[in-house]
Amino acid sequence: MHSPAEADASVEELRAALAAHGITLPSLGIDLPAFASRCPTRPLIALGNCNLLTAQALAAALRKGAA
Repeated sequence: MHSPAEADASVEELRAALAAHGITLPSLGIDLPAFASRCPTRPLIALGNCNLLTAQALAAALRKGAA
């Protein structure tokens, strides 16, 4: 079972990695209902919504990283 602290650390690591590419996902965070379930095996990270420009920047960063 994963701890809330581990989930928080993962969110912050992802936030920092995205920021290194100039990308901000304002609603990035832990999906709180995942912790409320009866059998929480892995917390879910909510990436949230983003606008078209952010989606394009994210896709470009992923393509660049895969090259």
